[in-house]
Amino acid sequence: MSAGKSEVVSVRVEPPIKAALQGAAEREMRSLANMLEVMVVAYCRTNGYPLEGVPTQTLPGAKSKARAS
Repeated sequence: MSAGKSEVVSVRVEPPIKAALQGAAEREMRSLANMLEVMVVAYCRTNGYPLEGVPTQTLPGAKSKARAS
């Protein structure tokens, strides 16, 4: 998403929240960190929070997939 170095964020969540995050990440074939990033971007865009440095074409749920030739 950004050209700069990524930042570390540590959070504590209840086990059911973590399980839901893991399930969503598995279904989307993403890492936990990437799934959380996608969810935060979606939330911010839905609620009008500014996303400095996040390209406007970055869509939650949009994954770059290599096409088979």
